Amino acid sequence: MPLVTTEEILRKANDEGYAVGAFNVENMEMVRAVIKACEEMNAPGILQTTPSTVKYADLDMYVAMVSAEAKKADVPIALHLDHGSSFELAMQALRSGYTSIMIDGSKLEIDENIKLSKSVADACRPSRIPVEAELGKVGGKEDDMSCDDPGYTEVDDAVRFVKETGVSSLAVAIGTAHGIYKGVPKLDVDRLSEIKKVVSIPLVLHGASGVPDDAVRECIKRGISKVNFATELRIAFSDGLKEYLQENPDTFDPKKYCTAGSSKVTELVKAKIRVCGSENKA
Repeated sequence: MPLVTTEEILRKANDEGYAVGAFNVENMEMVRAVIKACEEMNAPGILQTTPSTVKYADLDMYVAMVSAEAKKADVPIALHLDHGSSFELAMQALRSGYTSIMIDGSKLEIDENIKLSKSVADACRPSRIPVEAELGKVGGKEDDMSCDDPGYTEVDDAVRFVKETGVSSLAVAIGTAHGIYKGVPKLDVDRLSEIKKVVSIPLVLHGASGVPDDAVRECIKRGISKVNFATELRIAFSDGLKEYLQENPDTFDPKKYCTAGSSKVTELVKAKIRVCGSENKA
């Protein structure tokens, strides 16, 4: 089927109490692997790219790949710009055919974050393309972006932010971090519950790679509707390649070792879909 927007699938998840997995993809193999997993699990899926991934290829390339695979699938698939770094990049993604846009102004002071997020939401609204924003600071490193001074989302700020920006979903900071965790993260799930009480739009959990499955399930129980997975997918794909080449060191056909990487990604995505509770929710 054609690409859908994230608003269509996140509203259903929000109403029914499960989450939709959002999976970062870097190449054709990962695109196909994620959609294959969604089909096998009869689950909706969100494929997303960060600014550095877009630099690796370009927006049009990812739209073409994801659209081509989504058309062959019988489950809803959305294409999301993850951590959009500027108004200009957000607009480029909108014009290219992305069906969901994130603008990340979380490093800015709240007034400037509101101004930037509102400008993107206003620009995308005529095309009915939903916009995700982030309030609070998720720590760690996401591609070229890093945050050494994480900060939790304040409940009152969340109310104001949603009202003044008109965004469709909100990424909240409750103790997760991008990249690899050095220990087990301690999540402020009570804060999440308080935000959920006063914010009606779907909430998003960033930095879920490495968070224990039970902790992710608890966040979903308390109101998360979209869960982002990036680092774990990159590791899975790379591990598949490494294992194949170690066992078959004379291989020179990329199709063979890339297929091994893809298989690892598919199995990981299926496991994350089970954690999110979105199996058979397509």
